[in-house]
Amino acid sequence: MIDVKMWGRALEQMPKLSQSEWQALDPVAKWLIACRASVLFMTFTAAALGGLMAWRAGVFQWDLWLATVLGLMFAHATNNLLNDYTDSRRGIDKDNYYRNQYGVHVLEDGLMNERQFWRYLGVTAGIALLLGGWLISQRSGLTLDLMLAGAVFVLFYTWPLKYYGLGEPAVLLVWGPLMVGGSYYVLAGQWSWDVAWLSLVFALGPTTVLFGKHTDKLLADKSKGVNTLPVILGERRSRGAVTAMILAQYVLSIALVATGSFGWALLLVLLNLPNLPELFRVYQQPKPTDKPGDYPEEVWPLWFSAHAFRHTRRFTSLFLVGVVLDTLLA
Repeated sequence: MIDVKMWGRALEQMPKLSQSEWQALDPVAKWLIACRASVLFMTFTAAALGGLMAWRAGVFQWDLWLATVLGLMFAHATNNLLNDYTDSRRGIDKDNYYRNQYGVHVLEDGLMNERQFWRYLGVTAGIALLLGGWLISQRSGLTLDLMLAGAVFVLFYTWPLKYYGLGEPAVLLVWGPLMVGGSYYVLAGQWSWDVAWLSLVFALGPTTVLFGKHTDKLLADKSKGVNTLPVILGERRSRGAVTAMILAQYVLSIALVATGSFGWALLLVLLNLPNLPELFRVYQQPKPTDKPGDYPEEVWPLWFSAHAFRHTRRFTSLFLVGVVLDTLLA
């Protein structure tokens, strides 16, 4: 039986389910939960930003944009599935590892066997490849190079990139120039450095969330031999790095206006400045050992990543409104 309500829930969060609840779900709901569809909105936003820049330049095409959006989202879903499979096979996600504490892990929780999992993974990757192939046939040039770069991230993010402190820089490049700039290129047929710089303002948001998550589980990752960048830097410097990236979003926005690349509407992001002191106070202190009394049960043990996510959601909303207004006024 189709459960549209569960589709919506899976798109908003990573629910924890019992075996009986899982078995009652329809295939679409299972796929949305297995591939962690709640984080795919970041990919949609990146493609939307690239499409908006193409519209601004007068080169927007609906068919190419829709194929780009779907292709990127299925590629991201493929990466999520591969991440869970690789970590499970390497023993990283066993013994109530951090990943299992805040959402379903279909392999570790016994909700899927490997054959079922590979069926979902094969279909997801196959759709991404078909859409990518069609886009290459429609737009030559850098399209193939950009997709190959994305494929490297999809295949090698979990190992070795994440294990050697390269996962976080890769996310910045993927959600910035690769996704936003690449979406623009597919539509416009040419590269734009203005779009690439704008994409970094957006991409710093997802990067702070990932950096925060890896800081949250720093000790768990270290014990498993997963040398993320926060493991290498240590908690104190990692907290400082996230603070610096958040400030960089505002500095870059001001710079893009000051250089004339974009108009004053982009400065709407400055409306979020009053929220920064409270956020920075969080990042000045180590993560609490136990859940604070008034902290949401469903969010814990996420701490730095949850605060980074709230900032990213507010900043990105203002950022997108600013970009849309600037496009309308251009």
